[in-house]
Amino acid sequence: MKRLFSILAITGIMAFGTANATTIANTNTAVTTTVAVAQEEDDAAPAEESLGFHQELKKRFIEGGPGFMGIVLLCLILGLAIAIERIIFLNLSTTNTKKLTQEVEDALASGGVEAAKEVCRNTKGPIASIFYQGLDRTDEGLEAAEKAVVAYGGVQMGQLEKNVSWISLFIALAPMLGFMGTVIGMIQAFDKIEAAGDMQPSLVAGGIKVALLTTVFGLVVAIILQIFYNYIIAKIDSIVNDMEDASITLMDLLIRNKK
Repeated sequence: MKRLFSILAITGIMAFGTANATTIANTNTAVTTTVAVAQEEDDAAPAEESLGFHQELKKRFIEGGPGFMGIVLLCLILGLAIAIERIIFLNLSTTNTKKLTQEVEDALASGGVEAAKEVCRNTKGPIASIFYQGLDRTDEGLEAAEKAVVAYGGVQMGQLEKNVSWISLFIALAPMLGFMGTVIGMIQAFDKIEAAGDMQPSLVAGGIKVALLTTVFGLVVAIILQIFYNYIIAKIDSIVNDMEDASITLMDLLIRNKK
């Protein structure tokens, strides 16, 4: 009986201990889960409070100061407006040179100079205009026609390059304004240090941040406009090369037509 009571007592103690251990484990698990959830909520709070790209950009723009940042933004707007206008104009000025040359050659063979001039009148682009000017001077001789092609080619090149210099101006002006904002921000920071008589990070942080923001925005504007500028220059070079090749082809056609 004593042995039986001993076994029952030991069994009861073990069961009680196991129950306590289970309760403690469950309590620890609940506490751990609560802490984990709280940490996740704390981590999620900054994510929810983080601003979107446009809001962040607007915030940085305001922090950079409306003065210089507004001027830099104006450079971007004007530069993009001119660049888009030039791109549209250049794309409309692009002509299928081979097709136009073949049509002019067929018109010269079938209907003479007047038929070729009519083809040029019905075709848009600087190459067609150059062809028309050369054909219009054929009565005065090949030399006069060649001079007309060369002269009008220069006129058309000037129209292709119209307002492109303004884009290069804004490319140079935007980072210069940014650097000026940097210098002004640093001067303001040192003025605060001088007024306080102590070197504290909080005194200079605002001025340095303004300086860095104006520099960054100025460089970003210059990079964007530089990409458009290089595309426009490449497009102009391509059209000018087509104009030169077409002019040589036109003179060859006129020489063959005279024979």
